[in-house]
Amino acid sequence: MAETIVSLRNIAFASHGGAGKTSLAETMLFNAGVINRIGRVEDGNTAMDFEPEELKRNSSLSSGFHQFNWKKHTVSLIDTPGDQNFFSDTKSCMQAADSAVIVVDAVDGIKVQTEQAWDFAEEFKLPCIIFINKLDRERSDFMRAFKDAAECFEPKPMIIQIPIGSEANFSGIIDLVSMKAYTYDAKGKATKIDIPSDMQDMVSEEREALVENVVESDDELLERYLEGEPLSDDEIKVALKKGILSRSFVPVLCGSVTKNIGVDLLQDFIIHCMPSPLDRGSWIAAAATGDGEIECRPDPDAPFSGFVFKTIADPFAGRLSIFRIVSGTLGADGNFFNVNKDTSERYNQLLRLAGKEQKQISKAGPGAIVAVAKLKETTTGDTICNSNQKVKFKCADPLPPLISFAVKAKSKGDEDKVFISLSKLLEEDMSLRLTRNSETKQILLSGLGQVHIEVTTEKLKRKFNVEVQLDKPKVPYKETITKKVRVQGKHKKQTGGHGQYGDCWIQIEPLPRGKGFEFENKIVGGAIPRQYIPAVEKGVIESSQKGVLTGFPCVDFKVILDDGSFHAVDSSEMAFKIAGSLAFKKAAADAGPVLLEPIMNVSVITPDEYMGDIMGDLNSRRGRVLGMDSKGKNQVINAQVPMSEFLTYAPDLNSITGGRGIFTMEFSHYDEVPAQISQKIVEEINKAKE
Repeated sequence: MAETIVSLRNIAFASHGGAGKTSLAETMLFNAGVINRIGRVEDGNTAMDFEPEELKRNSSLSSGFHQFNWKKHTVSLIDTPGDQNFFSDTKSCMQAADSAVIVVDAVDGIKVQTEQAWDFAEEFKLPCIIFINKLDRERSDFMRAFKDAAECFEPKPMIIQIPIGSEANFSGIIDLVSMKAYTYDAKGKATKIDIPSDMQDMVSEEREALVENVVESDDELLERYLEGEPLSDDEIKVALKKGILSRSFVPVLCGSVTKNIGVDLLQDFIIHCMPSPLDRGSWIAAAATGDGEIECRPDPDAPFSGFVFKTIADPFAGRLSIFRIVSGTLGADGNFFNVNKDTSERYNQLLRLAGKEQKQISKAGPGAIVAVAKLKETTTGDTICNSNQKVKFKCADPLPPLISFAVKAKSKGDEDKVFISLSKLLEEDMSLRLTRNSETKQILLSGLGQVHIEVTTEKLKRKFNVEVQLDKPKVPYKETITKKVRVQGKHKKQTGGHGQYGDCWIQIEPLPRGKGFEFENKIVGGAIPRQYIPAVEKGVIESSQKGVLTGFPCVDFKVILDDGSFHAVDSSEMAFKIAGSLAFKKAAADAGPVLLEPIMNVSVITPDEYMGDIMGDLNSRRGRVLGMDSKGKNQVINAQVPMSEFLTYAPDLNSITGGRGIFTMEFSHYDEVPAQISQKIVEEINKAKE
C-alpha cells in the first residue's frame, strides 16, 4: 500500500469558466487510454460533464472525478466548475486535493475566478502549476499571459516550458528542464527535434533564470551553482519538486488542450514534480474531546480518518458521500464513526468515481478519494474516523449566498414536498440557503447567482418531480418613530356580569438605531396594580409587531408607563393588555412613524476598465461608496447599498462586466427610507394587501 501512496497524485483543475479544464481532463484520459476518443464540451460528450443541466449549458456546474494510470503512477483528477454560480463547489473540492493545476486562457488571461481559485489554493496550502492553454488560438500570447500571472500571483510563477510558434503556427514545446524540444502532429503525437536556431538565445536566457530560481530552494545546490559547478537534470528536478512543495515558486507550463499539444508533458510533470499524499505529510486534526490536536499520518496502518467534502443527492440511490481518506485503510464494507453527528455509520460498498460511473473497489488507503452510498446521518463537512481515535478536521466554509428568491409550489398541496426536496438538495450544495422569513411569510432560497437558483429548480423537477415558481423576495422593512408623545389607552366594555376595564397612560420616544425595545414602569401610588403592568407591556409588544404604516414590526423605541386607573371588579390582565395595545397604536401614529430598510455591506471585485460603470450603477441604486482597494489587477469597491436596490444585482453585474466581476454582500444595519421613496413603498404594500 505504501508504494501506492507514493505513486498517487490527487490534482484539482481550477480557473475561470471556459479556460479549458474539462477539455484538459478529457485529453489526459484519452492519452492514458481510459477513453478512446476526445469528447468536446460543446458537443456534450465529455467524460466529466454528464448532468442534464451541464449539457444544457455546455459548462461544468459540479466537480467531476476520474483517474488514469500514467507511467506506473495513478493520477486522480478533480475537475472543478469555473462559473461563479458554482464556485463554492470548487472551494469544497480543492481541499481534498494535494495540488492544483490553474488553467489560464492565453487569449483572455487571468480573470476574477482564476484569482479566486488561486486564493483557495493558498488557503489550503496547495502546491500549484499554471498551465497556459489555447496557444493555438488567434490573439493568444504566451508571454502576455505569463506576465499577467506574475503580476497577480504569489509565490512567483516561473517558466518551465516555451511554445514553438504562435497562434495558428503553434506546433510544439521546448522543455527548459530537460532542454528538449518537441513538435506535435495532428493526432497529438510528439516528435523530439532540435531546439530551433532562432530560439536558442531566448531558451538559454530562460533556462538560466529557471536554474537560478530553482537552486534557491536548496542551500547545497545554491552553493555549488555560485561556485560555477554544473548541475544535472535530476538534481534540478529534485530541487524543483522541493520548491514546488514548499510553495517557493509556481512552474508555468503551456500547450493547447484541443490540439493535444503539451498535455503529455504536463502529465509527465505531474507525476515527477507534484506531491503525493506522503509528500504532503500529516494532517492536523482537533481531538474530538476538544483537548489538543492529533497528527493524522498518511499511513495505511494508522487509525482511519477522513472528511466528507461533497454529497450527491439521488432520490433512487440515496445520498452518495464523497470523501478523502487522510489516514488508515477502509475495506469493501464496514463501519466508521461520524464525529460531527456523534454516531456510528455502516456502509456496504466502497466506490471509486469515474465520471458518471461508480466502480466498486475492495479497499482504499491514505490519499484515496472514494464514495459510499446511503449513509443515514453523514453530510458534507463531516469528519469520519475510527471510533478508537476520534478526530475532527476543519472543513472549508461555503461561499456566502448573494441572491435570494421566494419559492412557492406550482401545484397546490406540494408546499411540504418543496421544503423537503429542497432540503435534500441543500445536502448536495452547501452554498444554498433555505429560510422562512417570519416577517414576509415567504420561503426564501438563496444562492450564489440567478443561474445557481435556476439550476437548483431544474434539479428539483428532474430528481424529485417538484415544480416551483420563483418570485422576487419581499424586503423585510421595519418601522420606527421619530418624536416623543404621551397618549392614553383605555379599554372599557360593559356586558352582563363582569365588564372589562383597563386604562393606561404611556410616553413613547425613539431610541438610537439598533437598540430594539425598552419598557420602563413609572407607576406610583398604585394607579395600576402591579400584577397588571406586565400585561400592558405585552399589549405594546404584540401591537408593535404590526406597525401603523405597512404592518411591518416597529423597532427602536422606548415606552414609559406613567399613569392609569383600574376598576376593582372589571379590571383584568386581558383588559390592560388591550389598553396597552390601543395606547401603542395611537402613540405610533402620532410619533412621526417612518419606514426603515435593511442596508447591506457590499464588496465588488472588478477589472479596472469597469470601475466607472460600476460606481455609476452603485450610485443609481442609492449606494454609498466607502472606499476602494487594489487586489492583483482588479479593484475592490466597498459600499453600503439598500437591500431593495440590490435584489437583482448578480445578473446586472454579470451584464456590466461580461461575467468578470464578482461581489459579496452581508447585512449591515437598518436605516430610514428617504421620504419620497417611503411614500411610494407604503402605497405599493398597502395596495398589494387590498
